[in-house]
Amino acid sequence: MQLIVNIPHHPYTLLIERGSLAKAGEWVSQVWPTQKITIITDNHVGALYADIVKTSLEVAGFEVLVFEFLEGEARKNLETVQLAYEFLVSNGMTRSDGIIALGGGVVGDLAGFVAATYMRGIHFLQIPTSLTAQVDSSIGGKTGVNTPYAKNMVGAFYQPDGVLIDPDTLQTLGERELIEGMGEVIKYGLIADVELWQELDEMDGSVASILEHAESLIYHSCNVKRKIVVEDEFDNGVRLYLNFGHTIGHAIEATAGYGEVMHGEAVAIGMVQLAHVAEQKGLMPAGITQQIRSMCQKFELPVSHEPWNPSKLYAALTHDKKARGQSIKTIIVPEIGTAAIHQIPIEEMKEYLDK
Repeated sequence: MQLIVNIPHHPYTLLIERGSLAKAGEWVSQVWPTQKITIITDNHVGALYADIVKTSLEVAGFEVLVFEFLEGEARKNLETVQLAYEFLVSNGMTRSDGIIALGGGVVGDLAGFVAATYMRGIHFLQIPTSLTAQVDSSIGGKTGVNTPYAKNMVGAFYQPDGVLIDPDTLQTLGERELIEGMGEVIKYGLIADVELWQELDEMDGSVASILEHAESLIYHSCNVKRKIVVEDEFDNGVRLYLNFGHTIGHAIEATAGYGEVMHGEAVAIGMVQLAHVAEQKGLMPAGITQQIRSMCQKFELPVSHEPWNPSKLYAALTHDKKARGQSIKTIIVPEIGTAAIHQIPIEEMKEYLDK
């Protein structure tokens, strides 16, 4: 299956195909001329897939290097970026060469930021291997790294030249790593895809069912994000819909310590918490919070977090990129399959953190 992200200045293709990882070289040769390539990955994904991708690229005529860093959200920072720059410089990477991100969302965000900023931008491709990365972070050109102040505070919009998605890589994920990606999939059904929500409703919530439905879940999620990104590349309008659950979710990630609560888990908690308060305020329909909670629980996603510290969460939230001056644009779901922007004074967010 293919989808075209038809951004006027930089259209690119998403290829969703089982077994495609071993044919990465053939795919890359259709996108890029022969050049030097650095695969950026982490030590966990690198051990599983770097040799497969490197060999395929070399057979296709590319010179290939591999830069690995220690896995985990805590490593997505400027220190790792500096190490990557040093690797690229020492190996003679030029503006005519390219970077491939091979891994989950942490790898894709960091590698994309390195590609966007090294020599003011070099070629970039995404090969996401986690469900979260396949359905969300590999698409749309958001790159970035964390700081002590907030998640993804330093970053750039930088579209890839293509995205290769092999659903078979999900089979090597740990159970928690696979399930956390369902937080983003559920979000897509809620904000824009009733058919996807119905498919989720019909699934039994098991790991086996996720793997069985993987291609469809990935396709539906990517198609929602593709449409939104094409309409609003730089996050000023409808692209904000993608942030449903993220305002509170990012604050949870930051206060818990990056990696303690996984991204998709935090999104699930954030969606339930925001819906709970928005429903009380009459902004979302009666009963929708329980629908969201039940769906998350079916897929064994967390729907609450302890310790819940409203003051710390609010402090983290005020550093969030969605805060604009003294207001913040929150996302609500008026009915399943639709989303809307609800701008409020940032002070009012304290009410959304009240258990």
